[in-house]
Amino acid sequence: MNLATIVGHVGGRCKGDYEEQSAWDNAPARSTEIKAKIKGHIDAVFEFFERKDDTRRFDEVERGLHGLLFALGRLFLAYFLARREESSDNEVKRWLTKGYRRRKPERKYLNTFFGRVTFWRTYVRRPGGTGVHPLDLALGLAADGFSLLVTEKCARLSTLLSYEQTTAVLLYFLGWSPSKTTVEKAVLGLGRYTQEWFMQAPPPEDDGEVLVIQIDSKATPTATEEELEKRRGKRQKKEPVLSPRHRGRAKRSGRKKKRRKKGDKSKNGKAATLVTMYTLERGRDEKGKRVLLGPINKRVYGSYAPKRHAFAVARREADKRGFPKGCGKTVQIVTDGDEDLERGVKDFFPEAVHTLDIIHVKEYIWEAGRFVYREGSDELAAWVKKQETLLYKGKADAVVDNIQAVKRLRIGPRARERVEEIKEYLRKRVRLMNYRKMRQEDLEVASGVVEGAVRHVIAKRFDNGSMRWIRERAEALLQLRSIEINGDWAAFMAFVQRRLLQESRRSGSAARLLTTKPGALPTFGLAA
Repeated sequence: MNLATIVGHVGGRCKGDYEEQSAWDNAPARSTEIKAKIKGHIDAVFEFFERKDDTRRFDEVERGLHGLLFALGRLFLAYFLARREESSDNEVKRWLTKGYRRRKPERKYLNTFFGRVTFWRTYVRRPGGTGVHPLDLALGLAADGFSLLVTEKCARLSTLLSYEQTTAVLLYFLGWSPSKTTVEKAVLGLGRYTQEWFMQAPPPEDDGEVLVIQIDSKATPTATEEELEKRRGKRQKKEPVLSPRHRGRAKRSGRKKKRRKKGDKSKNGKAATLVTMYTLERGRDEKGKRVLLGPINKRVYGSYAPKRHAFAVARREADKRGFPKGCGKTVQIVTDGDEDLERGVKDFFPEAVHTLDIIHVKEYIWEAGRFVYREGSDELAAWVKKQETLLYKGKADAVVDNIQAVKRLRIGPRARERVEEIKEYLRKRVRLMNYRKMRQEDLEVASGVVEGAVRHVIAKRFDNGSMRWIRERAEALLQLRSIEINGDWAAFMAFVQRRLLQESRRSGSAARLLTTKPGALPTFGLAA
């Protein structure tokens, strides 16, 4: 094979017209023919290295080798597919005994890691009905025209990058990339299996003796109904313009400007709830004092479903990990005092030690102190420090009384009203503020773990400029991101592959993984 021809057809596309496959574009090629082509290609690779008086730099050689090896990968995959086709009589006969009739082989394309591979397949069809490619079922090929590896790469990269960035990265490294629409289809397709995966996923091994659960929420920008209507409607035909600078000028001139009200920073946010779970192990520090060591086997789970669903999942996972109700083991739940979260603790973890995040308590104390003392003053810092000391001594009631005393000072009516709100908020949660006991038992007093996870799992991927999500579509991505961050991606993909094979065998046709339709938000645990 001509070396210049090989190198000239590498990169930037996946259209099935690579030069090394042109010989079987219109008729099937025997595996022996492809094998001979592979050997010729390997000889061409050696020619690439064995030049006389070679003055090329290493960088030049490395770049050229990349394309040659990808072309070799396509040839080897084509060889495998052709060889299996030639030995597929048993698969075909099984369908012929069911009343199917053999048709002429059909040309097919498969988008693989190395690019698009052209191959031919025997087709069987029931008279007056639909047909199948028996070997595709045996090989576990999806009906989408993409290998499972490519679909996996698209979805996995999407858990870290935007869809547009995902296509750019794939193009940069592979020389070709699926479209942004295909990338999202891969996410939605794999998202159909996440709930089933979490339900059957095994618990981590070598767990600790104390279970800690922290739960928090984060609102992400969501598309409004008006925006959705625009997306669903027909795109207007764009009139040709003399220059890109003038595009849309006439349209903008007649458009009524919409201005937000001052201080309006609304992003039409819809909350996603995140659960972090980990265990602690009893041990001793270097001084021999009893302490809890960890965290051990930290896991996250995120969903746009109601908060009650998050608690149901946490309950299920706690049971898996050996902390069922009535087990006598310590289970601690740390929240920010949200009333919905408090109800969830009561319904699903009545035996748990529920702790109010001390950082939130301190924020309220600082706010109350600012009504009396000047911001940044030593007096304010000293007053807050006194309240913190009382908290750590287990005297939350005294802190509430001190905030109540602020109302009796000379402050305005609005300030007095706000101080009353702060006092009532803390008074209702005094029972969750026994920080002296928490520190004695070396349990958690703050929700920093889940707040850091919220920033990493949700905010970093879902709360960026120009993003406007639809909850059901974002749900699939959030669940996949949770799986990726938990380190369970390989196990999840093995589970998906088994499910696809089961679906293919049950339906008698190749499974279709890519989809444009998102699943509904999970309902597990929502029934009263």
